Order: sequence, then C-alpha cells, then structure tokens
Amino acid sequence: MPNIINEIKLDFKDVLLRPKRSIIKSRNDVNLYRNITFRNSKQTYNGVPVMASNMDTVGTFNMAKALSKNGLFTCIHKYYTVEEWRKFASDNPECLKNVAVSSGMSDADFARLSEILKAIPDVMFVCLDVANGYSQHFVDYVRRVRAAFPTHTIIAGNVVTGEMVEELILSGADVIKVGIGPGSVCTTRMKTGVGYPQLSAVIECADAAHGLQGHIISDGGCTCPGDVAKAFGAGADFVMAGGMFAGHDECDGELIEKDGRKFKLFYGMSSSTAMEKHAGGVAEYRSSEGKTVEVPYKGDVQNTVQDILGGLRSACTYTGAQKIKELSRRATFIRCTQQLNNIYS
Repeated sequence: MPNIINEIKLDFKDVLLRPKRSIIKSRNDVNLYRNITFRNSKQTYNGVPVMASNMDTVGTFNMAKALSKNGLFTCIHKYYTVEEWRKFASDNPECLKNVAVSSGMSDADFARLSEILKAIPDVMFVCLDVANGYSQHFVDYVRRVRAAFPTHTIIAGNVVTGEMVEELILSGADVIKVGIGPGSVCTTRMKTGVGYPQLSAVIECADAAHGLQGHIISDGGCTCPGDVAKAFGAGADFVMAGGMFAGHDECDGELIEKDGRKFKLFYGMSSSTAMEKHAGGVAEYRSSEGKTVEVPYKGDVQNTVQDILGGLRSACTYTGAQKIKELSRRATFIRCTQQLNNIYS
C-alpha cells in the first residue's frame, strides 16, 4: 500500500513573515555576514550566505568576481578547464574564499576535481552536485571525496528529507543542498512527479542538519528577495539562486536582440540544451528535465545584489533580527491565500 502524508507541506508562495516588535533603528544596523565553522572540514567561513548556482550560464568566473566584492558566494560550474581555473586564481586571489569547485560523481569528474584542487590549494570548497542525492552511489562518492580531501568543505546534494541530510553529513558532507524541482527552469516535478515544497523541505532538512552541527543550502524556488528572506527564516544557512542571477552581464551566453529588446539564454542543467552542449545530446534512456528560456537582459548584477541584500536587511528589521543568523529564531510564518496585489503587474 502506498503511504500518504496528509500534513500540508508549504512553498514560499504559501506564507508571509509576521512582523514583530523591534529595537533596530535602521536597516543599516543589520549584519548580513555569518561566521560558520563546518562540522567535518573544521574550516571557517565568513561572508554573506547567498550563493549563485553552479549552472553553466550563472556559476561563472565573472559572476564570482562581482559577487565576491559584496561577500556573496559562487559555486563555479564544472566545465572550466584546469588552465582556466589557474588564470582565474592568479588574477583574482581575493575571490577564492568565496567559490566552490563543482563536480559530478564519475571517475572523470573525480580526476578533474583532484587536478583543480591540487593546482589551486587556496580553494577550500567543493560542490558535489547531482540531481538525485538519494542514490547509494552518491553517498559512496561523498565518502570518497571526504577521504581524499579531509580538510575541504564539502557541499553535497540535492535532497529534500531529513534522513538523507543526516546520511550525507555522517558520510562526510558539511553543507547539504536542499531542493528537488523548485527551480524556474527545472521540469523534474512535471516529468517525474517527484519533489517537495521548498519551504517545508528547508524546515525539515535544517532541523536534521543542525542536530548534527551540519548546515544546509536552500537551492531553488526563490523568485524575489522576499523568498530569500523566507528561506533564511525557515532555517537555511545559505540560499542558492539561479534564475535571480540570470540575464546579467556576468552570465555566460550571447546577448540576443528581438524586436528592440535584449535577452540572454538561461537553461536547466538537465535540459536538452545543456545535454547537447556538454554530452552530445539527450541519452536514449532519459528525458530532458529542464527548460530553456530567454531571460530579459538585466545589465550589471550589482543591481540585483543590492535588491536582494536590501530586502534581507528590511526583512530582518521587520522581524527584529539584528543578524541574518537570528532570522530563523525570530521568524513566524503566516499561511496566506494571496501575497501580492497584482492589479498593475
């Protein structure tokens, strides 16, 4: 007999943060930096815990250079060569504390990861990224990378349930990426019927991770700065975004002009576009699980960064959180049927 969980699970669109009495005088008094010591690597991190996704249009070296100036983090996509990594590291040593090397779980991925980490010892973050973090093969791969790199901080995912968060942390990961299907160019839920509403997934997974002194990333589902605030309120230690960082000068891809308007291409990493680019096409045993869209051109990413950080400071002020870490302690969510008045949208 199939099981049905009758408890309602919620997404960012289903809730609002309840305002609370506050002693904060100004948004400028809110501290968005976090100091974190990771469970397994024992490394420390200090920065604004907002991340650009390791999608190949968004997780670029140019994005890392721009975001690092504001203390934000970039998970660099896995398609740069070792030589390109060397040049980036040589030209931008100040960025290396705010980037991760991404890897899949094949032997070729492991060899490439090892080569990069050997060539650039100042990079201390590794992002082990697969669509389905529930396979035993992935757990074994996390253990393999931990054994090979005992002092590197390992990001691993994606999963959406507490028991798998615990499994990955106990296998050597420090930070677990949470999210299956919430992304703007992800079609996993439509193609497979698999997923978990993101707000509830973050709450469940944060509780599991923090019980083991681990950490989580809310990965996907944020459409605006308010959603980023809700993810932190739900207990996320980091929030990762792809679509919110798409369409900027710092993204890879050509500028497209149509009818006097400018666009940039943005696509999911399981889309046919990505698989044709990096794997020679969609394998016959699988289907595409991502969209390809033309995102309106947004110019310099700095404008988006300021929008996100300004929204976070304001959310903290409304809830009485003087630091970003306090937002989850101060957060009370209100279920709602409508968030916005869209009459002029």
